[in-house]
Amino acid sequence: GLSASPAVVFLALVRGCRGECGGGCGRRGTEWSPWARRQRLFGTGMKLASATHPSRGYGAVQGFPCNRCGSRRLKELGVRIPRPLGQGPSRFIPEMEILQASTEDTQMHTLFAESFTTLGRLDNITLVMVFHPQYLESFLKTQHYLLQMDGPLPLHYRHYLGIMAAARHQCSYLVNLHVSDFLHVGGDPKWLNGLENAPQKLQNLGELNKMLAHRPWLITKEHIEQLLKTEEHSWSLAELIHAVVLLTHYHSLASFTFGCGINPEIHCDGGHTFRPPSVSDYCICDITNGNHSVCETQGPVRNIMTVEPSSEVEALMEKMKQLQECRDEAKASKEEKATRFEKEKRESMLVCCSEDEEMAPTRDVSRHFEDTSYGYKDFSRHGTHVPTLHAQDYSWEDHGYSLVNRLYPDVGQLIDEKFHIAYNLTYNTMAMHKDVDTSMLRRAIWNYIHCMFGIRYDDYDYGEINQLLDRSFKVYIKTVVCMPEKTTKRMYDSFWRQFKHSEKVHVNLLLIEARMQAELLYALRAITRYMT
Repeated sequence: GLSASPAVVFLALVRGCRGECGGGCGRRGTEWSPWARRQRLFGTGMKLASATHPSRGYGAVQGFPCNRCGSRRLKELGVRIPRPLGQGPSRFIPEMEILQASTEDTQMHTLFAESFTTLGRLDNITLVMVFHPQYLESFLKTQHYLLQMDGPLPLHYRHYLGIMAAARHQCSYLVNLHVSDFLHVGGDPKWLNGLENAPQKLQNLGELNKMLAHRPWLITKEHIEQLLKTEEHSWSLAELIHAVVLLTHYHSLASFTFGCGINPEIHCDGGHTFRPPSVSDYCICDITNGNHSVCETQGPVRNIMTVEPSSEVEALMEKMKQLQECRDEAKASKEEKATRFEKEKRESMLVCCSEDEEMAPTRDVSRHFEDTSYGYKDFSRHGTHVPTLHAQDYSWEDHGYSLVNRLYPDVGQLIDEKFHIAYNLTYNTMAMHKDVDTSMLRRAIWNYIHCMFGIRYDDYDYGEINQLLDRSFKVYIKTVVCMPEKTTKRMYDSFWRQFKHSEKVHVNLLLIEARMQAELLYALRAITRYMT
């Protein structure tokens, strides 16, 4: 069924039986909802209770007429029936908007089919990235190369590094995925009991992992030397480059996971429950059809962004117009630009990320890393001065790209392509407005993130950032980039309230790629200094 229609992979146009066997027999009948279809086609193989196959040992059931599926209502008698807890791939984005996006672009069919063929699943991150197929294609290609193609590190090391990186941000979603993949490629289950049970070579990477995740500006050539000259547990330069790229990739992907409110996969912790929504009015077809709760499926999808006055978007567009006019009339001097950078850097420290709202459910993943108290601290806070990294002194384009490509062939090219797609991606729209040049806004977001990491572009006027990014947006950006585990739905909803969800996902693509590049710059600069 992977070659039927452009959206067939997501829609999964398979029909289950009417519920008599709990979806186990594969017979055709009642059509499933899009989300339930996706779970069946790309899910975990979790089997539901069986009414007509008592030999399977699920227990006895009794049948009663069901007015929804025309079949027989199954009254549970000691049968545990799993149902998904989340409504679609994201807690923040309505499921139907993701479904609509997946059917509008014919490129999605190919991407979904390739992803499923490669990974054996279609995960929620991929489904949320469906809004931007050009980026998704580059992302999947890069991730596939890092995890499965020829490279310096063995496959189980790659997945274990993914676990280590995701755990630094308490991202149980990614940890769960890579625990499964780690075991699938023959990883030793004992390593999963804690980092201290992994080989010393991996344990030695713990220090670099925590600095990359929280304070990459502290990485020095001495840290690199320690890893490369540890006798029997030493890393080669090629292995270290592979490890650094994987760590930065999964730190950033943790940001996307929290920033877009990605729901747990149905087979993972927090992804399912065995408790029906209503015991008195519950049918097995509610599971197979994706009707997790009657009240949740009735009525149109409400978009909270439509109730905001239109002035928000117009005001932002007017600021962009005024800034462009100021650029044309007079340019700030080098001294003014330097002053504005320092001012923006100081102000970024004052942006508070914490909220006392509900947090996304997570399990304890601290056993996968050391020094649990180590976290993000603002650049140059408490009188500790760290020199600014000037882009003209060490940049991805002029320095990092060639180093990565030399030691890990083709990966530099893949990452570079992904950076450029994220940075230049545009549909020339802002909310309901079309034919809008958004380059100024995209650059402000990218440079604000790098500013928080102490990276300065001498040709950029950092005074534009305060004009284009309001406080609620800055709070969201800083939280997603620096402390993603603290991201809440309130933060997501509070910025750009009139904009589409696809535009907010676009913002997250900018955030994760700018973050990954910032981490890479500090790590690669240290490696370069060691080599010279």
